[in-house]
Amino acid sequence: MKIGVSSYSFAQYMGETKANYFQIIDLAKEMGFDAIEFIDLKLEVQPAESLAALAKGIRAYCEKKGLPIAAYTVGADFLNHENEAERIKGQADIAEILGAPVMRHDAFWSLPEGMTWRQGVEKAAPLIREVTEYAAAKGIRTCTENHGMILQDAERVETLIRTVNHPNYGWLVDMGNFLCADDNPLRAVPIAAPYAFHAHVKDFLFKSFADDDPGDGWIHTRNGNYIAIRAWCPMNLRATSRTCPP
Repeated sequence: MKIGVSSYSFAQYMGETKANYFQIIDLAKEMGFDAIEFIDLKLEVQPAESLAALAKGIRAYCEKKGLPIAAYTVGADFLNHENEAERIKGQADIAEILGAPVMRHDAFWSLPEGMTWRQGVEKAAPLIREVTEYAAAKGIRTCTENHGMILQDAERVETLIRTVNHPNYGWLVDMGNFLCADDNPLRAVPIAAPYAFHAHVKDFLFKSFADDDPGDGWIHTRNGNYIAIRAWCPMNLRATSRTCPP
């Protein structure tokens, strides 16, 4: 197991200082992380001839610094965006250039009117399977994270993974995100563990809906409780592992 950090964890710092990807690689190395995860590379953060050229430069810089790239994570919505499978295949090409062994993508963020989450899973699953078959040919495993409120609790994400039904497709297990759907992580993580390709560790503060509104910095869970994030970092599981670390 490698303990890493995501480029997302530097988002506020990058916004305030205009730091580029090379500079946060330096910081991650200085802070002692074993690996780094990148989220949706953007040319406005670090100009290059193309996204592929940027990915190539980042990989070379990480190799120079001795900091492996654990994963590439991208946004996706297979229900509400046209040609999403083709776009995410293009992101798998970027993951290949980065040398990332894992690519996380979303399934969907909202349901068309009248559609249930189960119907959404049935519609998205063939497209997700198409993406993972494409990525598998490149040696990249794909996965979806438990987040976004609709597919956030353990049973729903497990339903998605079992519906896609492909050995190259698994779960990015965010141990804190279950709380957003009022799913106790102590119950949810054992359900997720057999499907885990990658993990995020997040520390949430939690307050019941029966408490007074705690104010700024807190968000509502699906059932109206309150949570606030404290700390977050990703962990990449060994390539042959199918379980979460202890």
